[in-house]
Amino acid sequence: MAGTSAIGIQQSIILETIRGTDLGEWKVLILDGGSRKLIDGVVGEDDILELNITNIEQIEERRPMNKEMDAVYLLSPLPHILDCLMADLERRRYRRTFLVWTSLLPLDLQNRLDRSSMAKQQIVNASVLNVDYYPRESHLITLRDPWSFPTLFHPACNHLVRQHMEELAQKIVSICVSLGEYPTIRYYNPRKPSHEASILCSHLARFVQTQLDQYAKYNTDFPPVSSRPRGLLIIADRSLDLFAPLLHEFTYQAMVHDLLPLTEGDKIYYKPAARHAEKTEREKDQEIGEKDSIWVKFRHLHMKDLLDELVKDFNAFKAQNPQFADSENQATINSIKDMLAGLPKFQQGKEAYSLHLSMTQDAMNVFQERRLADIASVEQSLATGLDEDYRKPKNLADQVVRLLDDDAIQFPDRLRLIIQYLLYRDGLLTTDIQKLLAHARLPAQDSEVIYNLELLGAHVTRALKDNRPVVAQYPFGKKEAQAPSSNESGLSRFEPALKVVLEEHCRGALDETIFPFTKPHLDAAEGLTGQENVSQASLRSAKPTWARTRPSTLEPRQRILVFMAGGATYSESRACYEVSQSLNKDIYLATTHMLTPSLYLRQVGDLSVDRRRLDLPADRPKPRAPDHLFEKEMPAPPPPASSHKPQPPVESMQQMRMRDDSAHQKPVNGIPHHQPSPSQSASSAGGKLLRDRDKEGEKKKKMHNFFSSKK
Repeated sequence: MAGTSAIGIQQSIILETIRGTDLGEWKVLILDGGSRKLIDGVVGEDDILELNITNIEQIEERRPMNKEMDAVYLLSPLPHILDCLMADLERRRYRRTFLVWTSLLPLDLQNRLDRSSMAKQQIVNASVLNVDYYPRESHLITLRDPWSFPTLFHPACNHLVRQHMEELAQKIVSICVSLGEYPTIRYYNPRKPSHEASILCSHLARFVQTQLDQYAKYNTDFPPVSSRPRGLLIIADRSLDLFAPLLHEFTYQAMVHDLLPLTEGDKIYYKPAARHAEKTEREKDQEIGEKDSIWVKFRHLHMKDLLDELVKDFNAFKAQNPQFADSENQATINSIKDMLAGLPKFQQGKEAYSLHLSMTQDAMNVFQERRLADIASVEQSLATGLDEDYRKPKNLADQVVRLLDDDAIQFPDRLRLIIQYLLYRDGLLTTDIQKLLAHARLPAQDSEVIYNLELLGAHVTRALKDNRPVVAQYPFGKKEAQAPSSNESGLSRFEPALKVVLEEHCRGALDETIFPFTKPHLDAAEGLTGQENVSQASLRSAKPTWARTRPSTLEPRQRILVFMAGGATYSESRACYEVSQSLNKDIYLATTHMLTPSLYLRQVGDLSVDRRRLDLPADRPKPRAPDHLFEKEMPAPPPPASSHKPQPPVESMQQMRMRDDSAHQKPVNGIPHHQPSPSQSASSAGGKLLRDRDKEGEKKKKMHNFFSSKK
């Protein structure tokens, strides 16, 4: 998938934009908190400094005036960030301004900027990047917006949904523009919906279609000319598959995110537990990401095969570095040089293998302690509706109750098991739900998680005389009865619904009533009759190319973008990579945020709490530009006064000339009368006058006493 990485595409866009401002002069790059996170995720600081950038500053922080230097502003289109920019322009902090927004500036903010005379004078060029998203992997993109889930599904947030969907649509359009795709759009339309949010995907799809059409209207070079088949955008939400966030998945990436205490933020870290001889060493958090080739190679591998593959790979790594192997031969100068030259790379590789061996072992220890093999066997039957022999399962209720009564089963696993049994039965009697909760000995608040699933389209309860089938119907995700494969684990029979959707679309068999097109009269023929190889160029040039039944591996691959509103799972991410490889497509999964089972249960439980406890960004005080940006520049303070006592001016006194009559003056107390220095003359003048007056007063006194004595 070289050259199609979302990380590489965004990195190229950012660097090319900064390079485009280079007029042979050095500049300052100004970021804000949001744009800095975007930049740091894909671009190294050294890569930026190589583009005639002297330093990188943040607009909210205190910065020195630099009126001799040009500035490149790469900013988020937010009101308080515009306030910061206007403060810089009013102060003329820099000489000239190259302005770049990460996404389209809202119309009211753009009008305010256009009315500014200072902006007209100082802004040399203004542009929009459309990079307001966070590539997490080569084909996995997130918006880092976990608050999207309560905004879309919490009953008290209905008035926020429209604005939020417009914001989501703009970010989806940004991804399409970055990929150079003007795709056809299909969206999830649930069959027989029972929840209010069932119309979410249809509205979001139309918002995206409208914004894409507007972008193409005002940007005549979009989409760029390409021989690649026209892309497809599939819009779904979390209600598409309620099993996927709950099942125990035993591929490497999904398993460690479920079972191990990873530190997840802008990056993902894990701290291996100290063992034996390693206990004396200081353990540190180690990053897990795209730079780790071992992680990228093995993250979708099943755990039953992972440990053997890691050992084989490590042995091959040692064989490639024989200079570090233990040997009885005496070291030579050349061998030492080879060792030193390869030491950094070898050390990094050694630490990486150590990390993954530790993570694998830690995950398997949890697997054994929590008896996940027994749980997963029942889970797979509930999620697929088939047992290990691909037949109708028997006695599932007894198996579930037996696990709920087992003290070795942890409480979160019991809750997940109850929910999956409820989904399998397509709802239970209220009394049966209470009995299961009693067997599980779960706290009362966990029942809120179960009943809140109705907000996502699940049938939680059923009446005593309900005519619905006792077992839920599986529109997606259920395998047909077949002989079990020797390569398939009995604990991994379930496939996410998204994988089935992608496979059926590529075969032209995806039900148009469940996934309709936004423009059925234009797109349906192309999407359903194999016309997926119409090139991007034909959208503008009206020169259609003949469709082929199956593209060859040498031709550019069609790009499919899946957007999952409300969060996606790591099993769904794996499914996208697998379909990409098996069907020769480039499939990108974009989502508001990544879900783990624990996060999913917590967010579903929060759907019934008071909205004020959710801490939604919409309910927080609006951010403001820092006050210091509007303060007047204070004059530079004077240098601090010297703390030591002043010394007598000995050198200047030595250079002074004496008056001509100095030789005739008599010394006073043995000290000759010298001419005072200019600095002393002013201060001594007043003292001399006082002394003269005192002498005259003494003379008069003496004369008075003299005459009075004669009397």
